[in-house]
Amino acid sequence: MIASLAMYDWPQVAAEHDRLWALTREALADEGIAAPTHLTRSGSLWDIWESPDLVLGQTCGMPYRTRLHGHVELVATPDYGLPDAPSGHYYSEFVTRADEAGEIADFIDRTLAFNGQDSQSGWAAAQNHVAPAVFTHTRHTGAHRESARAVAEGRADIAAIDAVTWRLIVAHQPDLAGRLRVIGHTAPTPGLPLITAKGRDRAAIARAVNAAIRALAPADRAALMIESLATVPAEAYLAVPTPPPPSQDVPVN
Repeated sequence: MIASLAMYDWPQVAAEHDRLWALTREALADEGIAAPTHLTRSGSLWDIWESPDLVLGQTCGMPYRTRLHGHVELVATPDYGLPDAPSGHYYSEFVTRADEAGEIADFIDRTLAFNGQDSQSGWAAAQNHVAPAVFTHTRHTGAHRESARAVAEGRADIAAIDAVTWRLIVAHQPDLAGRLRVIGHTAPTPGLPLITAKGRDRAAIARAVNAAIRALAPADRAALMIESLATVPAEAYLAVPTPPPPSQDVPVN
């Protein structure tokens, strides 16, 4: 059995995620569903998401619509209470260096740092925001935190950072956040969905997760920035445009 909440499971909030999982596991037991004692924090995310042993995982909207849809069960979507976003939705914050002038349109011909070409927040949201223009100069970093660092260090000029991840950066990496400024955000899209293996009882799992979120201590809820569980239909994920992959990817150095 596998459970993973890896998308926002930073070391600084690992204990809070462990407590959320303990509550979820108890609620799953009440539903008659067996679950692992501990969260999985290693291995390939794709191996986790596509495993028939997956009890609960969190993926990104772009992998869900391009590869996972039809092969996993969509459970529900956590709501992180972002301003200017419907329940269960999120957006990306565009960041540049704190002393860099300009707005988003001024960076089209400069270098976009992105975490991965299968990322809704770091890649698809950025390209969809400026369409029909395209960011053609790009730098693949492997993680939102590394995209932010690449911009701060001058190895890139702009990045689209998942708004929840940006909150984590502000809270836990204030020196890095202080070297950057937000110059706008993308339109909201469905947030990072919870999934389970094909054939599992997604309604029962959703009830368990909802009960766990409601039972969280206020301090843990604040640390995880999670407010509730939303129902976002699969069609909303599938309706988001998928831009082409990078054409001028500058390797990480």
